[in-house]
Amino acid sequence: MNRFLRKEFEYILFPALFGFVLCGSIRGFYNIVSGTGTWLGEFSLKWGAAFLIYIAVCVCAFIIVIFSLRKREKLRFLIEKAVSFRERLGNARWLSAILVFISPVWLFQYTAWGLVFSDVYIRILIWSLVVLLFAFFIKKGDTLFGWTEFLAALLLTSSEFVIAVPFMNVTDHPFSLGWSEGNRMWDYSIMFGRQLYDYPADKNIYVLLDIGRQFVGGLPFIIPGLSIETERFWIALTVIIPYFLLGLAIFRFARTDRKVWLLASLWVLIFLKQGPIHPPLVLCAVIVALLWRSPLWLALPLIALTGYAAEESRYTWLFAPGMWIGMLELAGAALRNKKLNLHSWIRAVLLGLAGIAGGYLGPKIAGLLAGNSAAQAAISTSGIVEHISNQPLLWYRLLPNATYGIGILAGLLIAVLPLIIVLSYLAASKKWVLNVWQGLAVTVPLLAFLVVGLIVSTKIGGGGDLHNMDMFLIGLMFAGVLAWQNGGKVWLEKIDLAPIWVKLVIVLLLGVPGLQSLTVMRSYNFEKDASWLATLTDAENARELDMLPSQETTDHALNIIREEVAMAQSNGGEVLFLDQRQLLTFGYIRDVPLVPEYEKKLLMNEALSSNAAYFENFFADISAHRFALIVSEPLLDSVKDSSFQFGEENNAWIKWVSNPLLCYYESKTTLKDVGVQLLIPKTSPTDCSTQLPQENQ
Repeated sequence: MNRFLRKEFEYILFPALFGFVLCGSIRGFYNIVSGTGTWLGEFSLKWGAAFLIYIAVCVCAFIIVIFSLRKREKLRFLIEKAVSFRERLGNARWLSAILVFISPVWLFQYTAWGLVFSDVYIRILIWSLVVLLFAFFIKKGDTLFGWTEFLAALLLTSSEFVIAVPFMNVTDHPFSLGWSEGNRMWDYSIMFGRQLYDYPADKNIYVLLDIGRQFVGGLPFIIPGLSIETERFWIALTVIIPYFLLGLAIFRFARTDRKVWLLASLWVLIFLKQGPIHPPLVLCAVIVALLWRSPLWLALPLIALTGYAAEESRYTWLFAPGMWIGMLELAGAALRNKKLNLHSWIRAVLLGLAGIAGGYLGPKIAGLLAGNSAAQAAISTSGIVEHISNQPLLWYRLLPNATYGIGILAGLLIAVLPLIIVLSYLAASKKWVLNVWQGLAVTVPLLAFLVVGLIVSTKIGGGGDLHNMDMFLIGLMFAGVLAWQNGGKVWLEKIDLAPIWVKLVIVLLLGVPGLQSLTVMRSYNFEKDASWLATLTDAENARELDMLPSQETTDHALNIIREEVAMAQSNGGEVLFLDQRQLLTFGYIRDVPLVPEYEKKLLMNEALSSNAAYFENFFADISAHRFALIVSEPLLDSVKDSSFQFGEENNAWIKWVSNPLLCYYESKTTLKDVGVQLLIPKTSPTDCSTQLPQENQ
């Protein structure tokens, strides 16, 4: 049966897939060259010739692949020549491997051609070529490469893409690179860098961010004179290093074989980055991994503290560490006659309860020690339900929608189905043996995490990616580790003997995370080349390329903001940085007393809850023209529906923030290139009382 499937794959499925990708890449190349001139219709002579050559290369590649599959023995001479060439290279083959390895990131993320060759089929072809060449160069022996080298090359290149993407935003550009990116750096700065601001030391500065993320993101602010580029570099590291540390911790039993340890740790990284998952929860999972199979006297107090830390970071995480450690201890215990011994039960139950108690009771105990009532010190389970119900649940976001194209359900299925299939295969084929209780220890927590994640993903303000599936993704990764340690590793070492369909699933398991990163890889630093890039990318104008503005444009915008701030202060008025607070953080705007209230993300959060009580002070302040100048993003008043990305969030912002502000204030200057609008009070009296929203409107 396996031989029949192998033949079907080699003779039918693989050629069909390869042909499909080739045709898609030809169409993508056509979209690049069309519109470049008038030769042969829409082509310039140079690009038209390149297109014809590309078609010829694709046709030749398809013929060669078909011939190699059906007449493999006739290519033995060429294979022997290639192997001989590799052996003659000696150590230079490693240099060749490194050059091949880094080439796609260099091309797509650090050259202008990355914007031109953005077509997914072209990128898949280039990636496939890189994987094959890399596997060829790292192989030893008298064959081109085997499944082991191929999968290793696929995993390493996939990891390369996942690691590279967060560094796209490492730049010294002073303005925000996203809706909340700039203000989020302001959030990070408060814990260790509040001295950067002109604000009374005895007054608290509230930020809408959990203490765990404040600590992780804010550590660099202990360095005097921290630059915005360095902070962005640190932020990129924080969304890479914790995942890798988790891989090293959970696979530490494989550290005797460092290559396997490294590759397994990289798999943890790329699998979890499909969320992505906030660093504090990943760090909690690192502690859980280290406590697995640790002495009970050490593990009990530390798992309780980990549960407490998880709850303090985000209330929905309070049960996660306890459930994870219970799963690992029970499902990872050795069986005797298909039964668990008493010691394994005791460890799993005690550690699970300790973790849950730390998350549930820890905040109450801390509150009592701090002099607060227990009711105020923690969020109970009923409080969690109440908190979630304060904001609408948009169930349609589980299905394809404008905010997250394929929808949460399909996106999650793509991310986890390959691993679930592999785990099911290992269990069904008895390569991973579990008894009933161990099976329940794996499936019950995962189902609980799945339900919670799906509900939270539909809450307004979410549903744009899989980050609310964080506990489920980590739990499923732990299940993969359990399978690997209980038979999966031995099976994987003999992957050549596995059915072809299982090998294809493993290819998807390793390739899908990398493909997600590969498709978004690009540069933002070629503003000077915007004209010819717009032609090749079919952009209507250079602005559509979303390039960072030139240094001259950036400096001009900063000077305008400085002048307007100085003018407002000279008249004795307050200046509110509703947005772009990082300009204060990194000293681009100096000597401005901080107005901590009415920060952009906080206003949005309260708008999503229709919190009329909160907005009473805001409306009172803007109606009294408290602020002589407000620094904001460009405010719009166009209402959207669910056919637009984050349509409901847009409408809440317009209702509670944008419309009231534009009623009492007017735009003095809009700096479109840097995404800033400067608002000043309207000179003529305006009665907006009938236009202000109410909670039930």
